[in-house]
Amino acid sequence: MCQPYWEHYPHPADMGIRGFGRTKEEAFEQAALALAAVVADPGSVIPTQRIDIDCQQQDNDELLLVEWLNSIVYEMATRRMLFGRFRVRFEDGGLRGQAWGELLDVERHRPTVEVKAATYCDLAVRRGRDGLWMAQCIVDV
Repeated sequence: MCQPYWEHYPHPADMGIRGFGRTKEEAFEQAALALAAVVADPGSVIPTQRIDIDCQQQDNDELLLVEWLNSIVYEMATRRMLFGRFRVRFEDGGLRGQAWGELLDVERHRPTVEVKAATYCDLAVRRGRDGLWMAQCIVDV
């Protein structure tokens, strides 16, 4: 089985993000990286600060993905941070996650756009025939 990865895909007005992983947790982590990469190169982010993120959307993977991604958007906006690494663990119908990053440095990170929100458009969390999990949605930029 291949390594986890993320990708962007075209959408007429906004941006599609997808995360792929051997587990649902990896797919959510990769979707978060795809979200971060809309703003700036996650490889340019030095993961010096950890932020804990808990999401409690009960027993619905798609709604939990939107809550996870919107929690990351909120943390980026309110803390003026970018993230380059994520960890997800599912428990009790919810998600316990961590995001590692640093304060935004406009000169070094060169942010391109601001993500306003993850949306319900094109929302999916599923396991493919190849055994990989995929988590996707459209983000409003």
